[in-house]
Amino acid sequence: MTGGSDPGELLSVGPGLAVALVALALTGAAVAWLGRTGYGPAVLGAAARATLQLAVLGTALSLIVRSLWFTAAFTVLMGCTAGWTAAGRIVGRRPRWSEFAVTTVTVAGPAAVLTVALILSGVLPARGIAVIPVAGSAIGAAMAAAGLAGKRALEELAARRGELEAGLSLGLDPMFIRLDLTRSAAATALIPALDQTRTVGLVTIPGAFVGMVLGGASPVAAAVMQLYVLVAILCVTPIAVVAVTGLVADGRYETGPRNY
Repeated sequence: MTGGSDPGELLSVGPGLAVALVALALTGAAVAWLGRTGYGPAVLGAAARATLQLAVLGTALSLIVRSLWFTAAFTVLMGCTAGWTAAGRIVGRRPRWSEFAVTTVTVAGPAAVLTVALILSGVLPARGIAVIPVAGSAIGAAMAAAGLAGKRALEELAARRGELEAGLSLGLDPMFIRLDLTRSAAATALIPALDQTRTVGLVTIPGAFVGMVLGGASPVAAAVMQLYVLVAILCVTPIAVVAVTGLVADGRYETGPRNY
């Protein structure tokens, strides 16, 4: 396929694109390795995994969106994958079943309730082509926020163990102490969603907006849909952050005995 053959294309698909993708992934991995971040191999793994998953999705999506049953099953798969990923990010290992379950409910639950409510109210069409991107955006944002919030909360508890033990020695409620120690650090997980919403249209042009316009929707309709997605993200991410912080404070993610 030659560049410019389809006016809807943003990139010219061909050997040049493949070379560019490989070069970008290798550069990112090399910088991460040289900077001793510990994530060099992870960059390559994430790029390879994204390539495979998007290839499968591109092939299967046309079939999935034609059936509400397939759409529902795919949405459940998105939620479970997000819960597993967030739980693994929080604990830094393969999550236990209990950790996976509570994280999945936390990450996917609010997005599911929101999506169903919009369908029942008639705001969102009950079609896969509308449900999957809307639910996926909310679940993905909640996944990122929950994983970061939980990880930061656990790190804060470890770093401030002396304060925790001092509070316990004074007879303070363990849950209250742990929440007080972790809340501020965990709340930093909200910053990406806030920055994304504040700068939309000025710094970033969202892919969903561009895709809708290229697909034939009016710029106004695309802007309305993008606004909904961003506001939905601002709804589900605080829920995920607060819920995961509470779970950490309750000791749901600890590998060893509790500190009380």
